[in-house]
Amino acid sequence: MPASPIRKLVPYAEAAKKRGIKVFHLNIGQPDIKTPEVALNAVKNADLKVLEYSHSAGNESYRKKLAAYYQKHGINVTQDQLMITVGGSEAIQFGLYSCLDAGDEVIIPEPFYANYNGFATAGDIVVKPITSTIETGFSLPAIEEFEKLITPKTKAIIICNPNNPTGYLYSKEELLHLREIVLKHDLYLFADEVYREFCYDGQTHTSILNLEGLEENAIVVDSISKRFSACGARIGCLITRNKNVIDTAMKFAQARLSPPSLGQIVGEAALETPVEYFKEVYHEYISRRNNIVEKLNAIPGVKCPNPGGAFYAMIELPVKDADFFCQWLLEDFNFNGKTVMMAPGSGFYSTPAMGKNQARVAYVLKNEDINQAIECLAEALKVYKD
Repeated sequence: MPASPIRKLVPYAEAAKKRGIKVFHLNIGQPDIKTPEVALNAVKNADLKVLEYSHSAGNESYRKKLAAYYQKHGINVTQDQLMITVGGSEAIQFGLYSCLDAGDEVIIPEPFYANYNGFATAGDIVVKPITSTIETGFSLPAIEEFEKLITPKTKAIIICNPNNPTGYLYSKEELLHLREIVLKHDLYLFADEVYREFCYDGQTHTSILNLEGLEENAIVVDSISKRFSACGARIGCLITRNKNVIDTAMKFAQARLSPPSLGQIVGEAALETPVEYFKEVYHEYISRRNNIVEKLNAIPGVKCPNPGGAFYAMIELPVKDADFFCQWLLEDFNFNGKTVMMAPGSGFYSTPAMGKNQARVAYVLKNEDINQAIECLAEALKVYKD
C-alpha cells in the first residue's frame, strides 16, 4: 500500500509544532471556510434516542433529497441510482471493486489523486498511467495515447474533474473524446466530480452523466467534504445508471453495514444551504487562487499553471527531490518561527521518477496565511541546498 503524499509528512509537522514552529498547511484540501450553519444546527438539534444503523445505501430521505439536488443541477438521476458512502474515498473503492477484478487494468491521467493508486493497489488492480505535463497546464493527453495503453485487461478510465491535484478543468470537447474511446472499447468511465462547483474564469463543468450514450458506462464519485466544507462528516456518494454496478456495490455497502448516521444528518441538511453561501465561497477561492499563483510564479525557478477549477495547483520547484525538500521544510527550516507544509509531487504519479521536482499546494487558507506561507517558501528556496 503506497504512503499518502498528503499525510505521510504529518509526524514531521507535529514535531515542528511541538518545537513552537507555526506550520502553514498547504498539503491538504482542508478548507478553513465555515461549514454551513444549517448543517451544523441539524446535528446540534437532532432529537436522537438511539444512534442507529441506516440503510446500507444511506437514509432514504437523504437519497431522495440528493437526487432532487442533482436534478436541479441538470443531472437526471433517481434515488435508486445513487449510494451514500463513507466519503468520496469509499465511493472510489466500491466503484473500482464492483467493476474490476484483480489483474484488470485502469488508465488514469497522471498526476492523479493518490487514493486512486492506493485503492487500486489494495484490489490488485493495475494502474496504467498516461502522463499530462505542466507545460500544457496538465490538459488531457491525446486520445491516441490512451489507445496505445488499451489491452484486453483494460476495464476503465478514471478522471477527476476539476482535477485534484492539478486544478485542471476538462472541457466538454475533451470529455467527448473520452466518450468516444470508452464506447469504442466498452470501458467504464469514472469521474470524480467532487469539485464540480469550483470552476473559474467563466468556464462551466460538464458531468459525464450528461454525455449521451454513457448510460451503462458512466460512474460518478461525489462528496460533501469540499462543497460544504464538511470533510470530517465523511459522507460521499456513488452515482451510476448501471443497475448491475449499483447491485454489486450494494454487497460492499452491506459488508460495511452503513454510512455514518450523524454525517448523513449533516449532508441532508446541507442541501438547504442558502445560495449566498456558495457565492461568497466561490469568490473567496478565486481571490486565493489569483493570489497564490501570482506569488508562486514570482519566486525564481518556481512554475505554477493557473488552475481552472478546484483549489489545488501542481507546482514545479527548483529542487532535485521535492520529497526531501518538503521534509526539510518541516525538520530543519523556519522563517521567523514559521514554515510551510506541501505534498510532494511524486506521490501523485505512478510512473517511476515522475514529479520529483513538483509539489501540490492547496489554497484553502485565507490570503493572509497564504502570503506568509509563500514568503516562507521563497526564503527556504534561497538557502536550500540539494
